[in-house]
Amino acid sequence: MLDDSIKAQLAAYFERISQPIELIASLDDSDGAQQIRELVTELAAVAPAKLSARFDGQFARRPSFQITRAGADMGVHFAAVPMGHEFTSLVLALLWAGGHPPKVEPEVLDQIRALDGDFAFDTFMSLTCHNCPDVVQAMNLMAVFNPRIRAVAIDGGLFQQEVEARQIMAVPSVFLNDAPFGNGRMEIGEILAKIDTGAAKREAAKLNERAPYDVLIIGGGPAGAAAAVYAARKGIRTGIVAERFGGQTMDTLGIENFISVLETEGPKFAAALEAHVRHYGVDLMTLQRVARIEPATQPGGHATVHLDNGATLKSRTVILATGARWRNVNVPGEQDYKTKGVAYCPHCDGPLFKGKNVAVIGGGNSGVEAAIDLAGVVKSVTLLEFAEQLRADAVLVDKLKSLPNVTIHTNAQTTEITGDGQKMTGLRYRDRTGSAEHQLDLAGVFVQIGLVPNTEFLKGTIELSKFGEIIIDAKCATSVPGIFAAGDVTTVPYKQIIVAAGEGAKAALSAFDHLIRTPAPATA
Repeated sequence: MLDDSIKAQLAAYFERISQPIELIASLDDSDGAQQIRELVTELAAVAPAKLSARFDGQFARRPSFQITRAGADMGVHFAAVPMGHEFTSLVLALLWAGGHPPKVEPEVLDQIRALDGDFAFDTFMSLTCHNCPDVVQAMNLMAVFNPRIRAVAIDGGLFQQEVEARQIMAVPSVFLNDAPFGNGRMEIGEILAKIDTGAAKREAAKLNERAPYDVLIIGGGPAGAAAAVYAARKGIRTGIVAERFGGQTMDTLGIENFISVLETEGPKFAAALEAHVRHYGVDLMTLQRVARIEPATQPGGHATVHLDNGATLKSRTVILATGARWRNVNVPGEQDYKTKGVAYCPHCDGPLFKGKNVAVIGGGNSGVEAAIDLAGVVKSVTLLEFAEQLRADAVLVDKLKSLPNVTIHTNAQTTEITGDGQKMTGLRYRDRTGSAEHQLDLAGVFVQIGLVPNTEFLKGTIELSKFGEIIIDAKCATSVPGIFAAGDVTTVPYKQIIVAAGEGAKAALSAFDHLIRTPAPATA
Protein backbone atom coordinates (compact mmCIF):
# COMPACT_ATOMS: atom_id res chain seq x y z
CA MET A 1 0.00 0.00 0.00
CA LEU A 2 2.89 2.38 0.82
CA ASP A 3 5.60 2.56 -1.81
CA ASP A 4 9.29 2.83 -0.95
CA SER A 5 9.38 6.59 -1.47
CA ILE A 6 6.54 7.20 0.98
CA LYS A 7 8.08 4.80 3.50
CA ALA A 8 11.36 6.71 3.34
CA GLN A 9 9.56 9.99 3.95
CA LEU A 10 7.63 8.49 6.85
CA ALA A 11 10.81 7.14 8.40
CA ALA A 12 12.20 10.69 8.43
CA TYR A 13 8.99 12.06 9.97
CA PHE A 14 8.86 9.31 12.59
CA GLU A 15 12.29 10.35 13.87
CA ARG A 16 10.35 13.16 15.59
CA ILE A 17 8.33 10.68 17.66
CA SER A 18 9.57 10.69 21.24
CA GLN A 19 6.98 8.41 22.89
CA PRO A 20 5.96 4.96 21.60
CA ILE A 21 2.66 4.59 19.76
CA GLU A 22 0.21 1.71 19.46
CA LEU A 23 -1.97 1.16 16.40
CA ILE A 24 -4.96 -0.91 17.49
CA ALA A 25 -7.13 -2.26 14.68
CA SER A 26 -10.72 -3.42 15.11
CA LEU A 27 -11.48 -5.49 12.02
CA ASP A 28 -14.15 -7.53 10.32
CA ASP A 29 -14.08 -9.59 7.14
CA SER A 30 -14.62 -6.71 4.72
CA ASP A 31 -12.27 -5.55 1.98
CA GLY A 32 -11.78 -2.32 3.91
CA ALA A 33 -10.58 -4.30 6.92
CA GLN A 34 -7.94 -6.02 4.82
CA GLN A 35 -6.70 -2.65 3.59
CA ILE A 36 -6.55 -1.30 7.14
CA ARG A 37 -4.64 -4.39 8.26
CA GLU A 38 -2.15 -3.85 5.46
CA LEU A 39 -1.78 -0.13 6.20
CA VAL A 40 -1.33 -0.59 9.95
CA THR A 41 1.22 -3.38 9.41
CA GLU A 42 3.26 -1.29 6.99
CA LEU A 43 3.19 1.79 9.23
CA ALA A 44 4.49 -0.19 12.20
CA ALA A 45 7.23 -1.73 10.05
CA VAL A 46 8.56 1.71 9.09
CA ALA A 47 9.65 2.44 12.66
CA PRO A 48 9.27 -0.74 14.77
CA ALA A 49 11.03 0.83 17.74
CA LYS A 50 8.41 3.58 17.91
CA LEU A 51 5.21 2.06 16.45
CA SER A 52 3.57 -1.26 17.23
CA ALA A 53 0.47 -2.84 15.70
CA ARG A 54 -2.30 -4.86 17.36
CA PHE A 55 -5.35 -6.48 15.80
CA ASP A 56 -7.44 -7.23 18.88
CA GLY A 57 -9.27 -3.92 19.07
CA GLN A 58 -12.80 -3.85 20.48
CA PHE A 59 -14.01 -0.60 18.93
CA ALA A 60 -17.68 -0.84 17.97
CA ARG A 61 -17.33 0.63 14.47
CA ARG A 62 -15.50 -1.84 12.24
CA PRO A 63 -13.29 -1.74 10.34
CA SER A 64 -11.28 0.97 12.08
CA PHE A 65 -8.04 1.58 13.94
CA GLN A 66 -7.03 3.65 16.93
CA ILE A 67 -3.89 5.75 17.37
CA THR A 68 -2.80 6.02 20.98
CA ARG A 69 0.29 6.60 23.04
CA ALA A 70 1.44 3.31 24.55
CA GLY A 71 -0.16 2.83 27.95
CA ALA A 72 -2.77 5.53 27.30
CA ASP A 73 -6.20 5.50 25.65
CA MET A 74 -6.24 8.43 23.25
CA GLY A 75 -9.49 8.93 21.41
CA VAL A 76 -8.09 9.15 17.86
CA HIS A 77 -9.81 6.70 15.51
CA PHE A 78 -9.89 6.27 11.74
CA ALA A 79 -12.84 4.30 10.40
CA ALA A 80 -11.17 4.68 7.04
CA VAL A 81 -8.12 3.88 4.99
CA PRO A 82 -6.77 7.42 5.29
CA MET A 83 -5.02 7.91 2.00
CA GLY A 84 -5.62 10.69 -0.52
CA HIS A 85 -6.27 14.04 1.16
CA GLU A 86 -6.45 12.37 4.58
CA PHE A 87 -2.92 10.91 4.52
CA THR A 88 -1.62 14.14 6.05
CA SER A 89 -4.22 13.79 8.81
CA LEU A 90 -2.89 10.31 9.55
CA VAL A 91 0.75 11.44 9.70
CA LEU A 92 -0.04 14.41 11.94
CA ALA A 93 -2.07 12.23 14.32
CA LEU A 94 0.88 9.86 14.63
CA LEU A 95 3.32 12.69 15.31
CA TRP A 96 1.08 14.38 17.89
CA ALA A 97 0.34 11.11 19.68
CA GLY A 98 4.08 10.47 19.72
CA GLY A 99 4.86 13.72 21.50
CA HIS A 100 5.76 15.98 18.58
CA PRO A 101 4.25 19.44 19.25
CA PRO A 102 1.55 20.72 16.87
CA LYS A 103 1.90 24.06 15.10
CA VAL A 104 -0.80 25.88 17.06
CA GLU A 105 -0.68 28.66 19.59
CA PRO A 106 -0.07 27.55 23.22
CA GLU A 107 -3.35 29.19 24.29
CA VAL A 108 -5.24 26.93 21.89
CA LEU A 109 -3.79 23.84 23.57
CA ASP A 110 -4.59 25.32 26.96
CA GLN A 111 -8.17 25.87 25.85
CA ILE A 112 -8.43 22.27 24.62
CA ARG A 113 -7.05 20.86 27.87
CA ALA A 114 -9.44 22.99 29.92
CA LEU A 115 -12.61 21.78 28.17
CA ASP A 116 -14.92 20.30 30.77
CA GLY A 117 -17.18 17.54 29.50
CA ASP A 118 -17.25 14.37 27.46
CA PHE A 119 -17.17 14.96 23.71
CA ALA A 120 -17.52 12.17 21.13
CA PHE A 121 -17.08 13.51 17.60
CA ASP A 122 -17.94 11.52 14.47
CA THR A 123 -16.65 13.22 11.33
CA PHE A 124 -17.98 11.81 8.06
CA MET A 125 -15.62 12.64 5.20
CA SER A 126 -14.57 11.48 1.76
CA LEU A 127 -11.01 10.79 0.69
CA THR A 128 -11.39 13.17 -2.27
CA CYS A 129 -12.63 16.05 -0.11
CA HIS A 130 -10.10 18.86 0.23
CA ASN A 131 -12.22 20.57 2.89
CA CYS A 132 -12.30 17.53 5.18
CA PRO A 133 -8.68 17.29 6.42
CA ASP A 134 -8.89 20.56 8.37
CA VAL A 135 -11.86 19.24 10.33
CA VAL A 136 -10.38 15.76 10.84
CA GLN A 137 -7.08 17.24 12.02
CA ALA A 138 -8.81 19.63 14.42
CA MET A 139 -10.77 16.77 15.98
CA ASN A 140 -7.66 14.60 16.24
CA LEU A 141 -5.75 17.42 17.89
CA MET A 142 -8.42 17.77 20.56
CA ALA A 143 -8.50 14.01 21.14
CA VAL A 144 -4.72 13.87 21.62
CA PHE A 145 -4.63 16.68 24.18
CA ASN A 146 -7.84 16.01 26.11
CA PRO A 147 -8.57 12.44 27.31
CA ARG A 148 -12.32 13.15 27.49
CA ILE A 149 -12.54 13.79 23.75
CA ARG A 150 -13.05 11.00 21.21
CA ALA A 151 -12.69 11.68 17.50
CA VAL A 152 -13.60 9.22 14.75
CA ALA A 153 -12.90 10.06 11.10
CA ILE A 154 -15.32 8.00 9.00
CA ASP A 155 -14.98 7.43 5.27
CA GLY A 156 -18.48 7.81 3.88
CA GLY A 157 -17.60 5.50 1.00
CA LEU A 158 -16.61 2.75 3.45
CA PHE A 159 -19.71 3.14 5.62
CA GLN A 160 -22.39 3.83 3.02
CA GLN A 161 -25.15 2.19 5.02
CA GLU A 162 -24.51 4.52 7.95
CA VAL A 163 -24.35 7.48 5.58
CA GLU A 164 -27.75 6.50 4.20
CA ALA A 165 -29.21 5.93 7.67
CA ARG A 166 -28.02 9.34 8.90
CA GLN A 167 -29.00 10.95 5.59
CA ILE A 168 -25.56 12.49 5.15
CA MET A 169 -25.33 14.14 1.74
CA ALA A 170 -22.41 16.54 2.20
CA VAL A 171 -18.98 16.32 3.78
CA PRO A 172 -17.42 17.05 6.13
CA SER A 173 -20.41 16.33 8.34
CA VAL A 174 -19.79 16.25 12.09
CA PHE A 175 -21.86 14.74 14.87
CA LEU A 176 -21.20 15.43 18.55
CA ASN A 177 -22.49 12.82 20.98
CA ASP A 178 -24.69 11.47 18.14
CA ALA A 179 -26.32 14.86 17.48
CA PRO A 180 -25.60 17.05 14.39
CA PHE A 181 -22.80 19.49 15.16
CA GLY A 182 -21.70 21.10 11.91
CA ASN A 183 -21.19 20.83 8.16
CA GLY A 184 -18.41 22.08 5.95
CA ARG A 185 -14.92 23.32 6.66
CA MET A 186 -14.30 24.30 10.29
CA GLU A 187 -11.08 25.50 11.87
CA ILE A 188 -10.01 24.55 15.37
CA GLY A 189 -10.94 27.98 16.71
CA GLU A 190 -14.43 27.75 15.29
CA ILE A 191 -14.95 24.30 16.80
CA LEU A 192 -13.68 25.42 20.19
CA ALA A 193 -15.93 28.48 20.07
CA LYS A 194 -18.97 26.22 19.65
CA ILE A 195 -18.18 24.00 22.62
CA ASP A 196 -16.45 26.55 24.87
CA THR A 197 -19.26 28.98 25.65
CA GLY A 198 -17.03 31.65 27.13
CA ALA A 199 -14.58 31.77 24.21
CA ALA A 200 -16.28 34.55 22.22
CA LYS A 201 -16.43 36.90 25.20
CA ARG A 202 -12.77 36.31 26.05
CA GLU A 203 -11.74 36.84 22.43
CA ALA A 204 -13.71 40.09 22.19
CA ALA A 205 -11.99 41.42 25.29
CA LYS A 206 -8.57 40.66 23.79
CA LEU A 207 -9.44 42.31 20.48
CA ASN A 208 -10.67 45.46 22.21
CA GLU A 209 -7.16 45.89 23.60
CA ARG A 210 -5.56 46.05 20.14
CA ALA A 211 -3.85 49.36 19.35
CA PRO A 212 -5.13 51.26 16.28
CA TYR A 213 -3.80 50.18 12.90
CA ASP A 214 -2.44 52.16 9.99
CA VAL A 215 -4.02 49.65 7.58
CA LEU A 216 -6.72 47.17 8.56
CA ILE A 217 -7.68 44.64 5.90
CA ILE A 218 -11.05 42.92 6.05
CA GLY A 219 -10.82 39.56 4.30
CA GLY A 220 -8.12 36.89 4.06
CA GLY A 221 -8.20 35.74 0.45
CA PRO A 222 -5.57 36.46 -2.22
CA ALA A 223 -6.51 40.16 -2.35
CA GLY A 224 -6.32 40.56 1.42
CA ALA A 225 -3.07 38.60 1.69
CA ALA A 226 -1.38 40.64 -1.04
CA ALA A 227 -2.58 43.88 0.53
CA ALA A 228 -1.17 42.78 3.90
CA VAL A 229 2.25 41.91 2.49
CA TYR A 230 2.53 45.17 0.55
CA ALA A 231 1.37 47.26 3.50
CA ALA A 232 3.59 45.53 6.06
CA ARG A 233 6.63 45.94 3.82
CA LYS A 234 6.11 49.70 4.15
CA GLY A 235 6.80 49.39 7.86
CA ILE A 236 3.32 50.44 8.95
CA ARG A 237 1.07 48.71 11.51
CA THR A 238 -1.02 46.22 9.53
CA GLY A 239 -3.81 43.87 10.56
CA ILE A 240 -6.14 41.39 8.87
CA VAL A 241 -9.55 40.47 10.24
CA ALA A 242 -11.30 37.61 8.44
CA GLU A 243 -13.73 34.77 8.92
CA ARG A 244 -11.16 32.34 7.53
CA PHE A 245 -7.82 32.75 5.84
CA GLY A 246 -7.60 31.75 2.19
CA GLY A 247 -11.07 32.78 1.09
CA GLN A 248 -12.41 30.95 -1.94
CA THR A 249 -9.06 29.27 -2.57
CA MET A 250 -9.87 26.98 0.36
CA ASP A 251 -12.74 25.61 -1.74
CA THR A 252 -10.70 25.29 -4.94
CA LEU A 253 -9.17 21.94 -5.80
CA GLY A 254 -6.76 22.69 -8.63
CA ILE A 255 -4.94 25.96 -9.43
CA GLU A 256 -2.95 25.88 -12.65
CA ASN A 257 -2.97 29.50 -13.83
CA PHE A 258 -1.18 31.46 -11.10
CA ILE A 259 1.94 32.57 -12.92
CA SER A 260 5.18 30.93 -11.68
CA VAL A 261 3.22 28.19 -9.86
CA LEU A 262 2.72 25.43 -12.40
CA GLU A 263 0.17 23.50 -10.38
CA THR A 264 -1.09 23.48 -6.80
CA GLU A 265 -4.20 22.86 -4.71
CA GLY A 266 -6.31 25.56 -3.09
CA PRO A 267 -5.59 24.72 0.57
CA LYS A 268 -1.84 24.52 -0.13
CA PHE A 269 -2.00 27.87 -1.89
CA ALA A 270 -3.90 29.36 1.06
CA ALA A 271 -1.30 28.00 3.50
CA ALA A 272 1.45 29.64 1.43
CA LEU A 273 -0.44 32.94 1.49
CA GLU A 274 -0.76 32.77 5.27
CA ALA A 275 2.91 31.91 5.74
CA HIS A 276 3.90 34.88 3.57
CA VAL A 277 1.65 37.23 5.55
CA ARG A 278 2.89 35.96 8.92
CA HIS A 279 6.49 36.39 7.76
CA TYR A 280 5.96 40.15 7.84
CA GLY A 281 4.44 40.20 11.31
CA VAL A 282 0.92 41.11 10.24
CA ASP A 283 -1.61 40.94 13.10
CA LEU A 284 -3.88 38.13 11.88
CA MET A 285 -7.36 37.83 13.44
CA THR A 286 -9.40 34.96 11.99
CA LEU A 287 -12.83 33.52 12.76
CA GLN A 288 -14.12 37.08 13.03
CA ARG A 289 -17.10 38.50 11.14
CA VAL A 290 -17.41 42.26 10.61
CA ALA A 291 -20.84 43.66 11.44
CA ARG A 292 -20.40 47.25 10.23
CA ILE A 293 -17.89 50.03 9.62
CA GLU A 294 -17.97 53.59 10.86
CA PRO A 295 -15.88 55.82 8.58
CA ALA A 296 -13.55 58.37 10.15
CA THR A 297 -15.29 61.59 11.15
CA GLN A 298 -12.42 63.78 9.96
CA PRO A 299 -9.62 63.45 7.38
CA GLY A 300 -6.82 61.21 8.62
CA GLY A 301 -8.85 60.01 11.58
CA HIS A 302 -9.68 56.46 12.62
CA ALA A 303 -12.40 54.36 11.06
CA THR A 304 -14.06 51.99 13.52
CA VAL A 305 -14.69 48.37 12.57
CA HIS A 306 -17.38 46.64 14.65
CA LEU A 307 -17.22 42.83 14.93
CA ASP A 308 -20.10 40.44 15.53
CA ASN A 309 -18.70 39.45 18.92
CA GLY A 310 -18.95 43.06 20.16
CA ALA A 311 -15.30 43.97 19.76
CA THR A 312 -14.16 47.09 17.90
CA LEU A 313 -10.97 47.76 15.97
CA LYS A 314 -9.67 51.13 14.78
CA SER A 315 -7.54 52.01 11.76
CA ARG A 316 -6.55 55.08 9.77
CA THR A 317 -7.23 53.22 6.53
CA VAL A 318 -9.32 50.16 5.70
CA ILE A 319 -9.03 47.78 2.75
CA LEU A 320 -12.16 45.75 1.98
CA ALA A 321 -11.28 42.35 0.48
CA THR A 322 -14.23 40.21 1.58
CA GLY A 323 -14.50 38.32 -1.71
CA ALA A 324 -17.59 36.48 -2.86
CA ARG A 325 -19.52 33.28 -2.20
CA TRP A 326 -21.43 30.74 -4.28
CA ARG A 327 -24.60 32.15 -5.81
CA ASN A 328 -27.83 30.39 -4.86
CA VAL A 329 -30.46 29.39 -7.40
CA ASN A 330 -33.07 31.00 -5.13
CA VAL A 331 -35.87 28.58 -5.91
CA PRO A 332 -38.20 26.80 -3.48
CA GLY A 333 -36.51 23.88 -1.76
CA GLU A 334 -32.90 25.03 -2.12
CA GLN A 335 -32.47 26.22 1.45
CA ASP A 336 -34.56 23.33 2.82
CA TYR A 337 -32.27 20.71 1.30
CA LYS A 338 -28.81 22.25 1.63
CA THR A 339 -26.46 19.45 2.72
CA LYS A 340 -29.41 17.11 2.16
CA GLY A 341 -28.87 16.73 -1.55
CA VAL A 342 -28.19 20.34 -2.56
CA ALA A 343 -24.40 20.77 -2.76
CA TYR A 344 -21.86 23.27 -4.04
CA CYS A 345 -18.57 21.32 -4.02
CA PRO A 346 -18.44 18.35 -6.42
CA HIS A 347 -14.94 17.35 -5.27
CA CYS A 348 -16.05 17.14 -1.64
CA ASP A 349 -19.51 15.66 -1.91
CA GLY A 350 -19.41 13.81 -5.23
CA PRO A 351 -18.34 10.43 -3.74
CA LEU A 352 -21.46 10.41 -1.54
CA PHE A 353 -23.57 10.11 -4.68
CA LYS A 354 -21.76 7.11 -6.14
CA GLY A 355 -24.05 5.16 -8.44
CA LYS A 356 -26.85 7.75 -8.22
CA ASN A 357 -28.44 10.28 -10.55
CA VAL A 358 -27.45 13.91 -10.03
CA ALA A 359 -27.77 17.25 -11.79
CA VAL A 360 -25.49 20.25 -12.20
CA ILE A 361 -27.01 23.72 -12.56
CA GLY A 362 -24.75 25.99 -14.57
CA GLY A 363 -23.05 25.74 -17.94
CA GLY A 364 -19.97 27.88 -17.36
CA ASN A 365 -16.49 26.49 -16.73
CA SER A 366 -17.23 25.57 -13.12
CA GLY A 367 -20.47 23.82 -14.01
CA VAL A 368 -19.05 21.85 -16.90
CA GLU A 369 -15.95 20.87 -14.92
CA ALA A 370 -18.21 19.70 -12.09
CA ALA A 371 -20.26 17.59 -14.48
CA ILE A 372 -17.12 16.01 -15.95
CA ASP A 373 -15.78 15.16 -12.49
CA LEU A 374 -19.08 13.74 -11.30
CA ALA A 375 -19.59 11.63 -14.41
CA GLY A 376 -16.75 9.39 -13.31
CA VAL A 377 -18.41 8.68 -9.96
CA VAL A 378 -22.19 8.83 -10.28
CA LYS A 379 -24.67 6.90 -12.41
CA SER A 380 -25.73 9.86 -14.52
CA VAL A 381 -25.35 13.63 -14.70
CA THR A 382 -27.92 16.06 -16.10
CA LEU A 383 -26.53 19.52 -16.77
CA LEU A 384 -29.01 22.43 -16.86
CA GLU A 385 -28.04 25.75 -18.44
CA PHE A 386 -30.37 28.77 -18.50
CA ALA A 387 -28.86 30.27 -21.68
CA GLU A 388 -29.15 29.01 -25.23
CA GLN A 389 -25.74 27.37 -25.15
CA LEU A 390 -23.04 26.33 -22.71
CA ARG A 391 -20.67 29.14 -21.74
CA ALA A 392 -17.66 26.99 -20.84
CA ASP A 393 -14.45 26.75 -22.83
CA ALA A 394 -14.78 24.68 -25.99
CA VAL A 395 -12.32 22.02 -24.83
CA LEU A 396 -14.43 21.43 -21.71
CA VAL A 397 -17.67 21.31 -23.67
CA ASP A 398 -16.19 18.77 -26.10
CA LYS A 399 -15.07 16.59 -23.21
CA LEU A 400 -18.49 16.81 -21.57
CA LYS A 401 -20.32 15.83 -24.75
CA SER A 402 -18.09 12.79 -25.15
CA LEU A 403 -19.27 11.27 -21.86
CA PRO A 404 -21.97 8.63 -22.25
CA ASN A 405 -23.72 9.24 -18.92
CA VAL A 406 -24.20 13.00 -19.32
CA THR A 407 -27.34 14.72 -20.60
CA ILE A 408 -27.32 18.44 -21.42
CA HIS A 409 -30.36 20.74 -21.40
CA THR A 410 -29.95 24.36 -22.47
CA ASN A 411 -32.70 26.98 -22.18
CA ALA A 412 -33.54 25.23 -18.92
CA GLN A 413 -34.79 27.32 -16.00
CA THR A 414 -34.78 25.53 -12.65
CA THR A 415 -38.05 26.31 -10.86
CA GLU A 416 -38.03 24.10 -7.75
CA ILE A 417 -35.96 21.57 -5.83
CA THR A 418 -38.22 18.87 -4.48
CA GLY A 419 -37.86 16.48 -1.58
CA ASP A 420 -39.60 14.31 0.96
CA GLY A 421 -38.99 16.57 3.94
CA GLN A 422 -35.75 14.77 4.88
CA LYS A 423 -33.72 14.90 1.68
CA MET A 424 -34.08 16.16 -1.87
CA THR A 425 -35.56 13.78 -4.40
CA GLY A 426 -35.51 15.80 -7.60
CA LEU A 427 -35.99 19.12 -9.30
CA ARG A 428 -38.34 20.80 -11.73
CA TYR A 429 -37.25 22.92 -14.66
CA ARG A 430 -39.01 24.86 -17.40
CA ASP A 431 -38.08 24.72 -21.08
CA ARG A 432 -37.69 28.41 -21.95
CA THR A 433 -38.34 27.79 -25.63
CA GLY A 434 -41.72 26.14 -25.18
CA SER A 435 -42.62 26.69 -21.50
CA ALA A 436 -43.01 22.95 -20.91
CA GLU A 437 -42.37 21.81 -17.31
CA HIS A 438 -40.14 18.82 -16.61
CA GLN A 439 -39.46 16.77 -13.46
CA LEU A 440 -36.14 15.01 -12.82
CA ASP A 441 -35.80 12.33 -10.17
CA LEU A 442 -32.40 12.90 -8.54
CA ALA A 443 -30.38 12.11 -5.46
CA GLY A 444 -28.42 15.36 -5.61
CA VAL A 445 -27.92 18.66 -7.38
CA PHE A 446 -24.70 20.69 -7.58
CA VAL A 447 -25.16 24.45 -7.95
CA GLN A 448 -22.47 26.15 -10.05
CA ILE A 449 -23.89 29.48 -11.24
CA GLY A 450 -21.34 32.05 -10.19
CA LEU A 451 -20.63 34.28 -7.22
CA VAL A 452 -22.24 36.93 -5.00
CA PRO A 453 -20.08 39.67 -3.42
CA ASN A 454 -19.93 39.71 0.39
CA THR A 455 -21.07 43.30 0.91
CA GLU A 456 -24.28 43.09 2.95
CA PHE A 457 -22.58 44.73 5.95
CA LEU A 458 -21.58 47.71 3.79
CA LYS A 459 -25.00 48.82 2.56
CA GLY A 460 -25.51 52.46 3.40
CA THR A 461 -21.81 52.98 4.07
CA ILE A 462 -20.02 52.43 0.74
CA GLU A 463 -21.32 53.00 -2.78
CA LEU A 464 -22.23 49.65 -4.36
CA SER A 465 -23.11 48.66 -7.92
CA LYS A 466 -26.51 47.21 -8.84
CA PHE A 467 -24.88 43.79 -8.45
CA GLY A 468 -23.74 44.56 -4.89
CA GLU A 469 -20.07 45.02 -5.83
CA ILE A 470 -17.98 47.81 -4.28
CA ILE A 471 -17.46 50.58 -6.83
CA ILE A 472 -13.78 51.53 -7.01
CA ASP A 473 -11.62 53.77 -9.14
CA ALA A 474 -8.32 52.93 -10.83
CA LYS A 475 -6.50 53.18 -7.48
CA CYS A 476 -8.95 50.93 -5.58
CA ALA A 477 -10.48 53.91 -3.76
CA THR A 478 -14.13 53.64 -2.71
CA SER A 479 -16.67 56.41 -2.25
CA VAL A 480 -15.37 56.97 1.31
CA PRO A 481 -11.94 58.60 1.79
CA GLY A 482 -9.48 56.29 3.51
CA ILE A 483 -11.43 53.15 2.62
CA PHE A 484 -10.17 51.06 -0.29
CA ALA A 485 -11.29 47.73 -1.78
CA ALA A 486 -9.79 44.92 -3.84
CA GLY A 487 -10.58 41.57 -5.40
CA ASP A 488 -13.79 39.74 -6.23
CA VAL A 489 -15.86 42.00 -3.99
CA THR A 490 -15.28 44.98 -6.33
CA THR A 491 -16.38 46.08 -9.78
CA VAL A 492 -13.06 44.97 -11.30
CA PRO A 493 -13.79 42.44 -14.07
CA TYR A 494 -12.37 38.91 -14.30
CA LYS A 495 -12.69 37.21 -10.94
CA GLN A 496 -9.34 35.43 -10.90
CA ILE A 497 -6.82 34.74 -8.15
CA ILE A 498 -4.02 36.57 -9.91
CA VAL A 499 -6.22 39.59 -10.61
CA ALA A 500 -7.34 39.71 -6.97
CA ALA A 501 -3.74 39.54 -5.75
CA GLY A 502 -2.72 42.38 -8.04
CA GLU A 503 -5.64 44.50 -6.91
CA GLY A 504 -4.74 43.82 -3.28
CA ALA A 505 -1.21 45.08 -3.86
CA LYS A 506 -2.59 48.17 -5.60
CA ALA A 507 -5.01 48.87 -2.74
CA ALA A 508 -2.20 48.69 -0.19
CA LEU A 509 -0.04 51.11 -2.18
CA SER A 510 -3.01 53.47 -2.46
CA ALA A 511 -3.67 53.22 1.28
CA PHE A 512 -0.02 54.04 2.02
CA ASP A 513 -0.19 57.00 -0.37
CA HIS A 514 -3.31 58.19 1.46
CA LEU A 515 -1.53 57.93 4.82
CA ILE A 516 1.46 60.03 3.80
CA ARG A 517 -0.74 62.66 2.15
CA THR A 518 -3.32 62.88 4.95
CA PRO A 519 -1.80 63.70 8.33
CA ALA A 520 -3.56 62.34 11.40
CA PRO A 521 -5.52 65.01 13.27
CA ALA A 522 -4.35 65.87 16.74
CA THR A 523 -7.47 64.29 18.23
CA ALA A 524 -7.31 61.01 16.22
